[in-house]
Amino acid sequence: MRLKVTSYILLVGFIISLIWLALVVSASYLVQANTLHDLSGSVSVKDNADQFSDLDALPKAIYSIGDIECHQIASRSLFLNGNEMPFCARDLGLFIGLAAGLGFVTFYRYKVNPILALAGLVPMGVDGGLQLVTDYESNNALRLATGIIAGIAMILLISLYVFLLSEDRKSAGTS
Repeated sequence: MRLKVTSYILLVGFIISLIWLALVVSASYLVQANTLHDLSGSVSVKDNADQFSDLDALPKAIYSIGDIECHQIASRSLFLNGNEMPFCARDLGLFIGLAAGLGFVTFYRYKVNPILALAGLVPMGVDGGLQLVTDYESNNALRLATGIIAGIAMILLISLYVFLLSEDRKSAGTS
């Protein structure tokens, strides 16, 4: 059975997302074991540059992106190789969901109900929103799961747009 690519734009996105996911997961193994323990900080702030100064270029770049783009709260992050991962559990879930969703839509064309796809964003919004405004504290398994669901939902919505664009191009070319 030969797989047929539905969109080369989605294929490029799928390849990039797989590479990014592999880099994020492997970053903890590219650092000496038990080196990075608490990267807690704020989003959009370089909080941990001093902890990354002795790292090799690749893990330093990945951890630096995580430092700026993620809160990296240790209790909300997963640890591999005794090191805190460069992104929190929910962000890791998003990356997994984006890669899985892109893998699906790259090789399988479908009709998506945009309302159902939007509903996939609700679990993450509820879980994260409740943490923000109440004393509720989620766990990493739930953060990871809601991130995966939201990542897939986002790709379903994006692919709907890509498929609609390609239909418009086809119909414009045949008119």
